[in-house]
Formats: sequence, C-alpha cells, structure tokens
Amino acid sequence: MWHSPDDPQIFGALDLDARPLLAMIERARAAGHHLTATHLVGRALAHALVEVPEVNVQIRGGFARPRPSVDVFFITAVSGGRDLSGVKVVNASDKSAQAIADELDRRSAALKRGDDPEFARTKQLTDQLPAWLLRPALRLSAFLTETLRLEIPKLGLHASPFGSAMVSSVGMLGLPRGFAPLAWMYDVPVLILVGEISLQPVVSDGKVEARETLPITATIDHRYVDGWQVAKLMRAFREYLATPEKFESERTS
Repeated sequence: MWHSPDDPQIFGALDLDARPLLAMIERARAAGHHLTATHLVGRALAHALVEVPEVNVQIRGGFARPRPSVDVFFITAVSGGRDLSGVKVVNASDKSAQAIADELDRRSAALKRGDDPEFARTKQLTDQLPAWLLRPALRLSAFLTETLRLEIPKLGLHASPFGSAMVSSVGMLGLPRGFAPLAWMYDVPVLILVGEISLQPVVSDGKVEARETLPITATIDHRYVDGWQVAKLMRAFREYLATPEKFESERTS
C-alpha cells in the first residue's frame, strides 16, 4: 500500500501567552494602525532567522547555501477565499512589525482586487495550461526561480519567490489550529501556521486560570535542521513574541 518514505516534513506545536501581542495590537489600533497576530508572528520568524542564520539557507547539491537576506512570505487568500496567493516581504528582519503590516495591507489588497498585473498574468497562464502540463510547468518555474534565481517579470516569475520562510493563518477563518504542508516547490525550511486566539486553561503559580492563548504550529523540513537548530529557532521566536514591545522599541529608537 505504501511506497518508500521520502517526505522530510516534521511537525511541532506551541501554545503562547497572547497577552503581550494583544496589548501591542490594541495600542497600534488605538493609534489608527492595522496590526494583527499574523504580522507579529511573521516579524518574530524574521527575528529568529537572524538569530539562527544557519537556517536561512537553501540546500543545493548537498550543501547549505546562505540566502542574501531574510525574506518572509505571507500566504493570502484571494478570489473570495477560493484561491491562494501571497506576498513576499523582502528584508523583513530590517522592518518593524507595523511596516510589515502596512506593506502586506497594500499589496494583498491589490491581489484581492485583481489589480496586481503580475499575479493576473501568472494566473491567466496557469488557467490556460492543460492539466497534464501543470506539474512540468511548476517544476520548470521552480528550477528557474529557485535554483537559477532568475527574474522573469513578463511571466510574473521572480527569484526565490517564497523567501526564507512562510507564514499563514487559519485563525482569521475561526479555526483553532491546523498544520500546513510544505510543498516541494516552496524551497523553505519552515512554514508557520497561526491559529485562533482564545481563552484556554493555563497553570500559573500552581493555580489554573483562563488566559488568552495563541496556538502556533510549524511544519519543518528535516533536511535543513535537527532538533538542536529547531530549539534555537523556537527560543528566539518565543523571545520576540513574549516581549514584542521591547524589540519594536529598539527598532524605532
């Protein structure tokens, strides 16, 4: 029934105290800014990749090739949720959470309106291809953009289109938790999925209390990392999310 194992995906889950995030989000919104947990999670992931640079690589010919920057790809629903696209935030590690949120709002709004010409060209091309050509076309585009790092804007193709790592969210859909698959063409070491913030029982000082909790799941490519690197990455990731105001104030000071 089964073929030989060839899937390097491993999975992990965290439940984080959402209170520091909610406090920052509330302050941002009181000042008239749009900020969400997904934006902060993406910024935390960029911070973690800076702290653990051996994960910010591509594997080519059995060797780890460092990426020139820390870029985070945010998956976005388009066409009323019937399709998926996304936005790659270049140099996410050098931008504040609010700058990331503003860039995502602007660019994802254009995708949802159908005003992004490159996405429209790519979508039209894939829609016109017969089903039997889709997989070879995807493999060719992945070879051109990921392996050769070519820029072909006329076809809507760009070098390393999925960046260093990816973030998606099911919390905005009202789903408490999920695990996202790492497709072969993403060519990234980790994909973070943000769940829905909700009240959960937490033990604090030996007592059970209800606390706003953010569920996070990670799908990780085992070819890039072992448990030691995952532990370092998650330590830096959690460090940011525990005190986002500290890191953001350092960035703007």
